[in-house]
Amino acid sequence: MARIKGAVNAKKKKNKVLKLAKGYRGARSKQYRIAKQSVMRALASSFAGRKQKKRDMRRLWIARIGAAARLNGLSYSKMMHGLKVAEIDINRKMLADMAVNDAEGFKSLAEIAKEKISA
Repeated sequence: MARIKGAVNAKKKKNKVLKLAKGYRGARSKQYRIAKQSVMRALASSFAGRKQKKRDMRRLWIARIGAAARLNGLSYSKMMHGLKVAEIDINRKMLADMAVNDAEGFKSLAEIAKEKISA
């Protein structure tokens, strides 16, 4: 039986990595060993970046809700506590959108939260 050489598959593997490294500077896009390290690091960073993006969006929503709550005479924590006591189940993404685009609707929610806190 004839021996099977691995050159074709090895070449495919290397080309796959070099294709991912396209656009990198210098040896990072030309030499397989260095390109492989750069690609591995880039893929790890992109995974971490996708997780970080979720955290950053939540921080942005909280900042917007807090700013709008202060305009209505509440702190962020009191606003959220008042809504929880009032059993208004609305997520931070929607609240932040209301704070920016629907000031009247947000104001009515703030009033409800104020009533529930004082009662």
